[in-house]
Amino acid sequence: MTGPAASAVIFDMDGVLLDSGVHHRDAWRLLLGELGLAPAPEFWRCTIGRPAEDAVPLLLERPVPPGEAIELARRKREHYTRLAARGMLPIAGAPAFVTMLARAGVPLAVATSAPRADAEVLLTEIGVRAAFEVVVTVEDVRWGKPNPEVYLRAAEGLGVSANTCLVFEDAVVGVHAARNAGMRVIGVTSTYAARELLAAGAERAIADFEGFRWPV
Repeated sequence: MTGPAASAVIFDMDGVLLDSGVHHRDAWRLLLGELGLAPAPEFWRCTIGRPAEDAVPLLLERPVPPGEAIELARRKREHYTRLAARGMLPIAGAPAFVTMLARAGVPLAVATSAPRADAEVLLTEIGVRAAFEVVVTVEDVRWGKPNPEVYLRAAEGLGVSANTCLVFEDAVVGVHAARNAGMRVIGVTSTYAARELLAAGAERAIADFEGFRWPV
């Protein structure tokens, strides 16, 4: 499955540009422990790619009033911020690939479910923030992934048509969001297996960006 030639690239952040999964999982474990709950096996899979407020009721397996979800999401983010202060590593080859695209004049955006404060710090930490013309975060959208809003806003910010965008995503809900926006997707297997990303609608899957070249 391939679409028209891509002229712009949009990246998810966590699990695509940087390897933050361990910090997110530990932050959720700490929150669940505070609530006296034992994490289920692979509990973290339902959180991947979603705003924390959307993940809370999935983890608790019950309806959660909006105010409670916001508060629990805030506590989880506090844990994550503290854990992330230990440092973050980029996905292999990601900074070099982003730099190559920027030098080639390819319009670039980030579309993430993370808060803007985290995105600004982390993208700067791995040395790629200046390459991105547009960064769309959880504060900029009403609906989280798999709703396509975050990707449509990224394309709008770049001034390009959605069907000319190529997305890199590591989460099934993120692949669904990008496909719902009418965009091509390449999966990054930092979180989900290649077969899961392909089944969700990715046209191919890669482990990282080492040796990856443009155009795709």
